[in-house]
Amino acid sequence: MPPRPDGAPPEMTRQAGNPPRSPRTSPKSANARPKPVGHKHAKRAARARLPRSKRAPPGLAAGIEYHELLQTPPDHPARVFCTDYSPERIQSQEVTDIAAFLAVHRPAWSQVRWIHVEGLRDQGVIRAIAEKYQLHPLAIEDVLHAGHRPKLEDFPAIGELPGRLFVIARSIRLTEDHQMLAEQIGCFLGRTTLLSFQQNSSPAIDQIQRRLENPLSRVRQHDASFLLYALIDALVDCFFPVLDASSERLETAEEDVLTQPQMQSLHAMHLIKRDLVMIRRAAWPMRELVSQLQRERHECLSEIAQTYFRDVQDHCVQIIDLIETYREIASAVTETYVSVVSNRTNDIMKVLTIIGTIFIPLTFLAGVYGMNMPIPENAWRFSYPVFWAVCLVIAGFMLWRFRRGGWL
Repeated sequence: MPPRPDGAPPEMTRQAGNPPRSPRTSPKSANARPKPVGHKHAKRAARARLPRSKRAPPGLAAGIEYHELLQTPPDHPARVFCTDYSPERIQSQEVTDIAAFLAVHRPAWSQVRWIHVEGLRDQGVIRAIAEKYQLHPLAIEDVLHAGHRPKLEDFPAIGELPGRLFVIARSIRLTEDHQMLAEQIGCFLGRTTLLSFQQNSSPAIDQIQRRLENPLSRVRQHDASFLLYALIDALVDCFFPVLDASSERLETAEEDVLTQPQMQSLHAMHLIKRDLVMIRRAAWPMRELVSQLQRERHECLSEIAQTYFRDVQDHCVQIIDLIETYREIASAVTETYVSVVSNRTNDIMKVLTIIGTIFIPLTFLAGVYGMNMPIPENAWRFSYPVFWAVCLVIAGFMLWRFRRGGWL
């Protein structure tokens, strides 16, 4: 990534629900509060958010060999960024010729080299990097196919080839149009090198780059494993704005259910519960991954990095707790909606029952005096007013009785 001319920002600290602004997003979109998905486009948005996992046809061999990777450039070539740094110096660049770049040795002063690839369709670039660093075919297959569960794999040293760790991490963030987007990043960690592969650009990568430009940053003072910690920490922090948006949607839906319960409110709750399932699907394995990184004893992991991974694990636990809390609230709001609608239906049925009960004796009187046969009372002078007076007295008495009994 090329260095930015605005100077090195101070060391960033975490603020749950308020991630640092990405240079690729406008200030307006960065400061805008997440808006709940409207009922008009809720069905279309729900379909877009459903996770899909693409699998290879059955029977194929596991792993992807180097010769199977396409060498022709795709319509959207990958972008490769390289950052070499030490506590005293940093050099960032965007690689345009991957072959020429890999043929040149890294600077002698560089203590850590970070190569980040954006775009997985340009398999020629991935092939060149895989051949240079002798990446395992199984790991390359996991990098190229999205939808994998976060995991940690240890590839031991073979001959002169040093051992390395392979990490797949996942995160969920909000896009500029306030939709949820699942991200996957694959990382290869060596003693002094970190390789990361991602399909799309991510604000987390820009955040790490800004931290590296600060000479007082802790990332600049430590090894490549600390850089991996910073990257995973930024990915985990992306969950908090998503949960904040879900919390606001829950509050809005709860208020609608208590004031004006409608089918749109129930549909909104269904979308929220589906989103929470999607967030949990990504957050739960991340907790296991961070726990493994904290306990793993490997030559590529420093003690200082594993110490900081404890903080990331605490955040993962907090995210899981928030997800479970919001799921319980969503279930409670759904039950509240059902109860409110049921009570409203019962009230309507009670009113209709009372009206029907009042008209039962009136219908009886009307049936008796409406028979097509001579009735003595019909010859009376005031029979018609007396009939209505009796009906009104009966109806009034029943209304008084119902009100006294607490039915009205």
